[in-house]
Amino acid sequence: MATSSAGDWLVGVDIGGTFTDVVALPRAGGATRTGKVLTRSGDRVASLVTALSAVGLDWAEVGDLVHGTTMVTNAIVQGRFARTALVSTRGFGDTLAIGRQNRRYLYRLDRKPKLDPLVPDARCFEVDERCDHHGNVLRELVDSEIDELASELAAGGAEAVAISLLHSYANPAHEERLAARLGERFAYVAVSNRVNPEAREYERTATTVLSASVMPLAAGYLDSLEARKPAQARLHLFHSGGDMASPEAVRHLPLALAMSGPAAGVTAAAQVARELALDHVISFDMGGTTTDVCLVSQGRPEIASDRKLNDHPLRQSMVAVESIGAGGGSIAVYDRGVLRVGPESAGAEPGPACYGRGGSRPTVTDANLFLGYLDPDRLYGNELRLDEKAARAAIGQLAAEAGMDLRDTALGMVKVTNQAMVRALRRVTVERGIDGRRCTLIAFGGAGPMHAVAVARAYGVAQVIVPAQSSVFSALGCVHAQMGYAQQQTLRVPRQTWNVGLINDVRERLWARLAAPLLAAGFAVDELAVEETAAIRYRGQSYAVEIAAPDFSDSGRLGRDFLEQHYRLYGFATDEPWELTAIRMRVAAPRADIAALTVPPAAVSAAGGTGPCLFDRSGERMTRRCDRSALAAGETVHGPAVIEDAFSTVVVPPGASLVPDARGHLLITVGEAP
Repeated sequence: MATSSAGDWLVGVDIGGTFTDVVALPRAGGATRTGKVLTRSGDRVASLVTALSAVGLDWAEVGDLVHGTTMVTNAIVQGRFARTALVSTRGFGDTLAIGRQNRRYLYRLDRKPKLDPLVPDARCFEVDERCDHHGNVLRELVDSEIDELASELAAGGAEAVAISLLHSYANPAHEERLAARLGERFAYVAVSNRVNPEAREYERTATTVLSASVMPLAAGYLDSLEARKPAQARLHLFHSGGDMASPEAVRHLPLALAMSGPAAGVTAAAQVARELALDHVISFDMGGTTTDVCLVSQGRPEIASDRKLNDHPLRQSMVAVESIGAGGGSIAVYDRGVLRVGPESAGAEPGPACYGRGGSRPTVTDANLFLGYLDPDRLYGNELRLDEKAARAAIGQLAAEAGMDLRDTALGMVKVTNQAMVRALRRVTVERGIDGRRCTLIAFGGAGPMHAVAVARAYGVAQVIVPAQSSVFSALGCVHAQMGYAQQQTLRVPRQTWNVGLINDVRERLWARLAAPLLAAGFAVDELAVEETAAIRYRGQSYAVEIAAPDFSDSGRLGRDFLEQHYRLYGFATDEPWELTAIRMRVAAPRADIAALTVPPAAVSAAGGTGPCLFDRSGERMTRRCDRSALAAGETVHGPAVIEDAFSTVVVPPGASLVPDARGHLLITVGEAP
C-alpha cells in the first residue's frame, strides 16, 4: 500500500482477549482499510502496532487513534489489583467487609457467601470527621489528623489510596482536602465524589476502591502508549459510557475503561439502528472470549448506573452490556454428566485446537469447523489456516468422555452455547419491560453471525442484521465515537417541596465538571450537546425509574412521565408521594467529520461452490458458500448458505433467507427450521 503523509488517517483499534481489530479511514477520501490480528496478551501495545501494520500503516501516519480495550475488565476478572488502602469516616471502616446481605450462592454452603473485601483490615483507616446527608458539617476534619494519616498510610506499604467519606456526594470538601494532602505523597489517589457522587455507601466505597486498585495498571499502560506514540499523533480512549475520552481523564478515572470494547460495538449498532429506523434492537457481539448483548431503544443504547463485574459492585454510568463467558474460544467440558461450555476460554494463546498453536481442548470454534461452517481451506485474516484434524481430535476426546458420537457432541456444544446467549437476551429485554421477540438482532464480532440465526430462532426473534464489516464492528464504533463524559449525581427533592433552584444548582455544577475536559480540548461551549436523565422513585423505594429528557421546571409533567414509565416496567402505578433521587448528565462534542458508518466488506481470496454442513441430527446438507463482497444489493440467498468475507462467516441455516441492502448490511429473515 502506498504510504500517506502524517495525520492523514483516523484509526479505531479494539484490543480484545483473542483478536485485535482495526479500521482506518483516510481523511482525504479513498478506500477504508480493515484488519484483524491475534492479540498478544503479554504486550497489548505491540498488538496495537501489529494491527496498524496489518492495514499498511505506521503510527506516524495516524492523526487520531481511538482505542478500545478490555485491559481493565480483564484485570478485575483475574483479580490483578494494586495494594490499596481505604480512608473512611470514623466508624465506617468496615463498610466493605459488611457489604450487603445478598449471598453469591444461595444453596451452596461450601462457597463463600460474599467476596473477600479488596482492602484488608490492616489497610483500612478512619478519620474523625462527619457530614450529614444534606452536606452540613457535623464534625470538622483537622490538619493534624491528615498528617498522622499520611504517615500511617506510607508505613502500611499502600500503592494506591481510596478515599470514601460519609455523605461526600453532598459535601466533598473533606475528601478534597484529604486528596490534596495525600496526593503529595501518593501517585494514585481515588476520591469517591469524583468516581461516584451518589448515595449507597457500600457501592460508592467499593467502586472507589476498585478504581484505586486498577489505577497503577491503567497508568502504566497509558505511559507505554504515550512512549510509543509519535508526538504529532493524538490518542483517545473509548470508555464504557459510549464515548471517547482523553488519556488524562482515564488516568484519574480508570474504571471508565471497564467494558470499553463492548461499548464501542453497541455504539456502532445504535448508529445502524438509526440508519435503518429500527425502534428496538439487540446488539449481539460474539467474539473469541465473551458474548456481549445490549438493548438499543429508539437508536439509543440502554445506560445502567449499577452493575457488577466479577461480583464487584461497579456503580457508574455505562452502556448496559450483559456479558457472558461464551465465545469462539470457550472450552467445552463434561462435568458430572452435564455438557458445559465456558466461561473458561482458550483465548489467543494457545487458542482453539484448530488454530494449531498448541491448544488441545475442544472449543466452540472447533465445533463450528467440524460442523462445516468454517472452511479449512481459507486463510483467515491473512495469517490463520484452521486444522480440521486437530478440531476433530479435540472433540473426539470430549465425545469419548461423554459417551456420544462426534456429530452429537459438536451439535451439543453449539446448542449449549446458544442457550446461554438466549438467557442473556432475556435479561436485557424482559427484565426491562421489552418483548424481545419484537426486537431485531444486530449480530457482529468474529463469531456472532455464525450463531445469530440459531439464537434468534430459539428466542423468537424474526430478523437478524449482519452489518457491513461485522467482524471489526467495535473498531468501527471507536472510529465514529464522539468525545463525551457522563456522571450521575445524588439529589433528594420530594414532589411536595419541589425546588427548581436547588435542582439547577446541581445541574450547573455537574455540567461544569463534565464540560471541563472538553473545553480544555479546545471545544467551544456552543459546540457541546447535553443529555439529561432523571431518576425518580416512590418514597421508601430502593431503586428508581429513569426518565429521559426531563423537564425539571414542570414537576407535574415529570410526575406523569414517572407514572407511565413505572406502569410500563412493573405493571402498576399509584398516587403515592415520589421524589427525584438523582440526575444523570452526559456532555459531548458531536462530530461532523464522519459521514456514514458503512464500509464495504473485504473480498475473500477464495469463495464459492458448495460443501457439506451439519445443522441438526438429520444429517449433512450440501450448502452454498459465497463471497459476501460478490452479493448484489437486493439479491436473495436462501438457506442453507454460508457467506464469507475476509474475517468472518455468516451462517444461513435451512429455512432462513438473506438479502443484502445498498449499505452492505445483510438482512436475514429467520424463518423456521424445516
